[in-house]
Amino acid sequence: ASPIASTPALTPDEITAIETALGKKGSYKEAESVHTTPLPRNDLKVTVKGAPVPIPFGFGGWVSFKKSVDGKSAMVMGDTVLLQEEVNPLISAAQANGLEIGAIHNHFFYEEPRIFYVHVHGMGTVADLAKRYADTIRGSKIFPANQPPAGPPPTMTGKENFDIPALDAIVKYTGTVNGPTYKYTIGRSDLKVMMMGVEMTTNIGLNTWASFAGKQDDAQIAGDIAMLPGEVNNVIKTLRQHNIEVVAVHSHMLSDDPHIIFLHYLGRGPATDLAKGFRAALDVLGKAPMGGMKM
Repeated sequence: ASPIASTPALTPDEITAIETALGKKGSYKEAESVHTTPLPRNDLKVTVKGAPVPIPFGFGGWVSFKKSVDGKSAMVMGDTVLLQEEVNPLISAAQANGLEIGAIHNHFFYEEPRIFYVHVHGMGTVADLAKRYADTIRGSKIFPANQPPAGPPPTMTGKENFDIPALDAIVKYTGTVNGPTYKYTIGRSDLKVMMMGVEMTTNIGLNTWASFAGKQDDAQIAGDIAMLPGEVNNVIKTLRQHNIEVVAVHSHMLSDDPHIIFLHYLGRGPATDLAKGFRAALDVLGKAPMGGMKM
């Protein structure tokens, strides 16, 4: 059996411990044995190049829990959405609670206010990790109890804003309507990536995604592409050929094997054109050697 098939499931008591510590219900993906809690920044009003963008466009953090393949420990992995002045207080809180920082970086250009993303991880028992993670974020805006409600649902959702069948036909995947946005989340089923004895799968952070905001004829796209080192520059070349801006190239994880590089991108134009650029980048994946340049 593959590690994903043999990873022990979280028990009902462990899921209860997570949701009690965070004070919020999450979702459990049985196929991956991963529990995820969304941590959106509903307190923020964000613009990109002066245009308002919804929080689901790319300003929603998350935290996930998954056991190691041997079942002897578990991992917490999260991505936090922070204002500049919130970054170092959260770092200190994470380290005080025995958690580690895996990455600190931007996902966007031109956004106001300036947003940074801090990846946090740790190993232990599920209940202990849930408590330590909750204690880490308790004094911050990202703690669920410190967030305002999301507000009334939008009058126009991603279903009305976009020609979803046309986008799905281009991308060759089915996305999810999230408020006024439409989002694709795509795993790397061609790879087996391990970190600290845990198989990294789609819902614990090993994924490529694309989020569409705006309207069909005037859309914005933002997203992230998970790549092997040898795929990075081919993806960059492909995105630029489709007039999509490359925003950041960096890692999200420590001790992952093989090492995964993540690329964030941003574009604006007709949604079908943006979808073609995203699909072209997907077509590059899986067609490069494990390493970088050949010498």
